[in-house]
Amino acid sequence: MTIEQPLRDTSLRRAAVSRLMFLAQQNSLTTDHMTTVAEVFGVCPSSVRRWMDNAAQHNGRYTPQRPAAFALTQVMRDAVALFCGNIAAAYRDLRKRGHLGDDPVSYATFHRAVTTAYTPGFLAGLRGGEKERRKFDVHFTRDIGHRNQAWEADHVEASVWVNVNGHRRKPWITWFIDCASDAICGLSVSAQTPSRENILLAIRTAVLRGGDHGPFGGSPGLVRVDRGKDFLSDTVATAFGILGVRVVDLPPRHPELKGTVEALNRAVKTMLFPGLPGFVHAPRTSRRTKIDPAERLLTYEAFIRILLEWVHEWNHEHRIRTRDNRTPYELWHDDLTPIYDPDPEDLLFTLETHPTHLTINSDGVHWGKRHYLAPYMQGRGGTKVVLRYMPRQERTVELFDAKDGTYLGPAVLQNAANPQERSEVRSAADREAGRLRTALDKAKRQREERFEGDTIATTPRPASDMTQEQAAAFLDGHRQDELAHEARPDLIPLPDPTDTWNNTQSPAESRPGSTDPLLPPLPDPTASWNPAPLPTPSEEPTDGPHD
Repeated sequence: MTIEQPLRDTSLRRAAVSRLMFLAQQNSLTTDHMTTVAEVFGVCPSSVRRWMDNAAQHNGRYTPQRPAAFALTQVMRDAVALFCGNIAAAYRDLRKRGHLGDDPVSYATFHRAVTTAYTPGFLAGLRGGEKERRKFDVHFTRDIGHRNQAWEADHVEASVWVNVNGHRRKPWITWFIDCASDAICGLSVSAQTPSRENILLAIRTAVLRGGDHGPFGGSPGLVRVDRGKDFLSDTVATAFGILGVRVVDLPPRHPELKGTVEALNRAVKTMLFPGLPGFVHAPRTSRRTKIDPAERLLTYEAFIRILLEWVHEWNHEHRIRTRDNRTPYELWHDDLTPIYDPDPEDLLFTLETHPTHLTINSDGVHWGKRHYLAPYMQGRGGTKVVLRYMPRQERTVELFDAKDGTYLGPAVLQNAANPQERSEVRSAADREAGRLRTALDKAKRQREERFEGDTIATTPRPASDMTQEQAAAFLDGHRQDELAHEARPDLIPLPDPTDTWNNTQSPAESRPGSTDPLLPPLPDPTASWNPAPLPTPSEEPTDGPHD
């Protein structure tokens, strides 16, 4: 039996020796048994005999006796930390100062003692700090879940110099990614350090769906963020509260807790930025190489356009190896979890506001070199409005009344309006003209009021005048109609019939002179009765003038 690599595991040796000791106690141990064990472990039979002797000395348990290992002292540990994990430099310094003893150990022994006392992550931390140490940590993984169950958000600084109005700057990107499908739901770009306004813009682009936003979005269940002041601001908390989204504030220096967005940050730094002009980490021929002022850089608009193209490629073409080589779009489309789409009017707080008030002119609202029109602008010429917009999506803007902040509605770019939007603007003008025509016709009819004819000089009387009796009858009928509408005959049920309702007497006995047993009896005609005297003509009451 040939063994390529000897087995050095102490536990395996202990198991084999225990079996041999049992056979020896049963007087069944043979030379073949010991030879077989020696071949398995790649040693000679005499070594197996020494193992059995060691077990006999330790109550039948194989316990190898190892020589005392070299251990690091506190001075040696301090030297390793002083030289930032450089074991060779620490060894030379200790030997030079005589801290290795009269008979100094070899460098191999010292190196083995250091690597035994410290983990690879700790040594990496001595060399590169906490960021390098975390690369050797292990952590739990979350369940994938379903779409819009959890999002993650973060800022990342672009590793590219961009020309922003003649200045070299590195833009910042704020984006939201769905943890279940790895789809980028929304983002915003800023030429300076991002703030809460950039987060609000990214929230709007992430939540809205359709059109330029794509199929990704909706209201998520929760959003994981780090402890950035902008993410924890009251404005952002209010925005998430309006949408009913729970914000999970993660502890600092734990990027593994939001690994999805951290992986996205690394991907854009390795897949997109190195191929762009002005890459910050491009190799240089010398450390003294200065920045070329004549270097052609991307403009801010071009950088955003290239970034949006890369995001579209990531969502629709990039295949994830750990997800059966499917794209984020395929993962999103195959998930049948319902999506809640909030009303776009509930997200107006996420728009940027134009600093000055604008005026509704005859051709709409002028903003820069763009003209915006909407049906509700008919008849509002000269009104001051406040314009709010979504950066990089200026096809549609939102307008508010500058006086009281009343929301007027969206306005569309005039040159980009489709035939239906143009028809709505013309229809609104026709409706406004129709309302005006109706009001003028009514006023004309009032001016042409007819009067009664007269034969003597008197005050003209309109033909529509009515008498007091007509007015009283009209009012009485109106009140009766109101009471009829308010009547509820089914509100109080009728009582059950009683015994007195059914009279079994004969008609003659029940009521003289009557054939109906249910009617009360008539008075006796033979009885004397004194009728009340009739009033004289002078005593008759009067209830009003008579014609």
